[in-house]
Amino acid sequence: MSKKLTAIIPVAGAGTQLRPHTYSQPKCLIPVAGKPIIGYIIEQLEAVGVNDFVFVIGYLGDKIKDYVDKAYPNLKKQFVFQEKREGLGHAIWLTKAVIKKEQEVIIVLGDTIFETDLNEFVNAKHSVFGIKKVDDPRIFGVAEIDEQDNIVKVVEKPKIPKSNMALVGLYKIKEYNELINSLDFNISKKIKTNNEYLITDAIMLMLKKEIPIKAIKVTNWYDCGQKDILLKTNALLLKESNKNKSTKKCINSVIIPPVFIGKNVHIENAIIGPNATIGDDVHIDSAIIKDSIIGSFSRLQNIMLYHSLIGNDTTIKSAGQSLNIGDNTELDLR
Repeated sequence: MSKKLTAIIPVAGAGTQLRPHTYSQPKCLIPVAGKPIIGYIIEQLEAVGVNDFVFVIGYLGDKIKDYVDKAYPNLKKQFVFQEKREGLGHAIWLTKAVIKKEQEVIIVLGDTIFETDLNEFVNAKHSVFGIKKVDDPRIFGVAEIDEQDNIVKVVEKPKIPKSNMALVGLYKIKEYNELINSLDFNISKKIKTNNEYLITDAIMLMLKKEIPIKAIKVTNWYDCGQKDILLKTNALLLKESNKNKSTKKCINSVIIPPVFIGKNVHIENAIIGPNATIGDDVHIDSAIIKDSIIGSFSRLQNIMLYHSLIGNDTTIKSAGQSLNIGDNTELDLR
């Protein structure tokens, strides 16, 4: 690593596209293949030598802090609270209270899982952004690049895209001071796009100052802010990790890998898998569950679930549906 990096992980969003789950649980804590999304991000960064972390928290931020403190007690970390959600640029701007301007930073959005050579990012001589070709760039931040992979323009959700290269939410910034100066300018002048202070607007100010920013194509990118993508990511990660954890309390049942089964799970008269993640302390009786994520402390009976996302502490009896159920819910569909 050319210089000590600080990781900025913005996790203050409300996660409206994953409701009802995000009414009671931040989306970065939703388990994928047996681990919360934010856990993958932390461990990927630790693996390439990043040791300093700043988490920008807001909505349900106490739950994020509790998880990080318990799961990673030795992590060097600070938490910055974003009281009003005024955009990603505003979230990054708040970190100036705890990060020195001469510091280099790596920014990873808290609902993003990616596959790429992170060493290439942390050792890059210039600022670099992760990009990925997408079918519909109108719903993403988009980078326009030249033949030398220099980023020449960034646009947030363009109506008429001139590029199909989406920004994946992975940024290595060498000129953190210039980024903060650009955000200072936009915020002081109340320059917003779609009523938010965007990081793309600040980056455009940096590009106008001829600060070099390179693009690096990532291998895979999973934006876990939607149910369908979350379940697809769960299936892919289960397959890649070859997870097939068994349970001692598995009676007259069949487990079809890949699956992840948590601690203290009771399974009886059931077929589990493929592509199922079962949280801790779940009780399953007379059920078929596949392509689904089941939250901890749930009770499922006489049910067939597929392509479903079930929150923690949920009770469901007798159904054969595709469900999207939040925490602390009880359904009896007999």
